[in-house]
Amino acid sequence: MFREMRRFKNSRGEDGCVAVLKEAKRGVLSVIGDDGYPYGVPVNFVLDEAERKIYIHGSAQGHKADAIRACDKVSFCAWREDCRKDGDWAWYLTSAVVFGRARFVEDRSVVEQKVRMLAAKYYPSDEEIDKEMARDGHRVQLIEIEIEHMSSKQVHEK
Repeated sequence: MFREMRRFKNSRGEDGCVAVLKEAKRGVLSVIGDDGYPYGVPVNFVLDEAERKIYIHGSAQGHKADAIRACDKVSFCAWREDCRKDGDWAWYLTSAVVFGRARFVEDRSVVEQKVRMLAAKYYPSDEEIDKEMARDGHRVQLIEIEIEHMSSKQVHEK
């Protein structure tokens, strides 16, 4: 159902995908938007490796939410800059591309647990997380992406 990668020598396999998804700070969620146009939006995210799911917080209204309600099929891309070798100006970059199905999480206990996991990736302390959760936790809409397929590769940017 999903295309095979053209350049297998650059493939990093599932372990490479997981590594990128654990280490990357940002990703791009792509949905099928208005009139069938693709809509990609940068997001903060966290991978729950045990569940094989990606979690993103967002709003219950707006383009992204409307698109997910209309069609749950999404793609997600994240990347990290790996290294630059001596004497070379171009970075080596490893990316992960995920295909899956998105849904809004309704169970508030799951929302709180996963939002705390997400916040731990970005916030400097549990105290900061607790403060944010007390103030805005009740309003958070959580999007869950169940991963159906993922691939990863490393490229040299020149």
